[in-house]
Amino acid sequence: MTTDLAARPALLSRALLLRFVSIFGASVGFALPLSVVPLYAKQSGAGFVTVALLLATVACELVTPALIRVVGYRWSLALGLILLGAPTFLLTVGNDMWLIVAVNIVRGAGFAIAVVAGGAVTAVLIPSERRGEGLAVVGLVSGVPSMLALPAGVWAAARWGFDPVFIATGVAPLLALLSLPGLPRKAPVREPHSLVDGLRHAPIMRPATIFAVSTAATGVLVTFLPLATAPGIAAAALLAQPAAATATRLIAGRLGDRFGAGRLLGPGILLTAIGMAAIAMTDSPAAVIGGALVFGAGFGVMQNASQALMYARVPAGGEGSVSAIWNAAYDLGMAAGALAAGLVVAEVGYPAIFLLTAAATLPALALVRRDRRP
Repeated sequence: MTTDLAARPALLSRALLLRFVSIFGASVGFALPLSVVPLYAKQSGAGFVTVALLLATVACELVTPALIRVVGYRWSLALGLILLGAPTFLLTVGNDMWLIVAVNIVRGAGFAIAVVAGGAVTAVLIPSERRGEGLAVVGLVSGVPSMLALPAGVWAAARWGFDPVFIATGVAPLLALLSLPGLPRKAPVREPHSLVDGLRHAPIMRPATIFAVSTAATGVLVTFLPLATAPGIAAAALLAQPAAATATRLIAGRLGDRFGAGRLLGPGILLTAIGMAAIAMTDSPAAVIGGALVFGAGFGVMQNASQALMYARVPAGGEGSVSAIWNAAYDLGMAAGALAAGLVVAEVGYPAIFLLTAAATLPALALVRRDRRP
């Protein structure tokens, strides 16, 4: 036992601890206004502004690996943090729909660069022997700020107005720039497993697609739950969901290292479906908050298992392509969920939207079964 523990490489290096600072700043900068901006835009534009943010994110995620090879990790991450934070200050001087959409597009581009470049350098800093555990710790560092920022944004906007939320959103990523000099500077000149290779590689794309199904449900949740329930209930549910996700990411990391991450995808999908079905009972605060807890538990499992599985299936140096594909699956799924729900919510109502979302996640179980085959 002692020999095995001594042989394990150290997990928390100085560079990884510095990386936690930019993870925190990017998480706050993304999550704090995520449910506030749809409220700012009112129901008619709620789904549209979220879709604008996420589609811009996906588009830039797919080109960020090339940017990393040209300017390196540090400058890529710096550019992402600046674009994520600085434009938010413009929302304090105007609320025209074109301005909200334009700010969201630029912020989406910044978030894309920050998470892809940051995800690639994070994967380099984590020993491969402890990948599941390391990603779980990273999930904790990103999950706690998201857990607090998402409901805090809704609560603060209701109490003090929108401007303080937008100012805090702009400041957090910009302060994180101070941590970047301690990170690795250069990326591989040419990845042995490029983005195109990843998009053509079924063992990479299956976990990404399965994960995208659960993120689509998340897009519905964060966009429409504040409109479907009272502000206090929405804030509590939006706190419960990332809290559960953060906890289960830690559990999933250890279980995945021990038994294999692929075994966790099926239970993750089932939990997200059950949780979303419970949220459909919008008249019951207990059902909404309890459903958010169950949904969050499933989502946390899906985050850790899918990411660990994808990193394990590429050679060293392919971290940038995996980071881009995983993050694109995250954001494209959220955008698809918000867009699809926004097109029909006026006709069917919020409870039906949540039930339909729960049902739409279940076909992913067939893809989970296919991925488990040798």
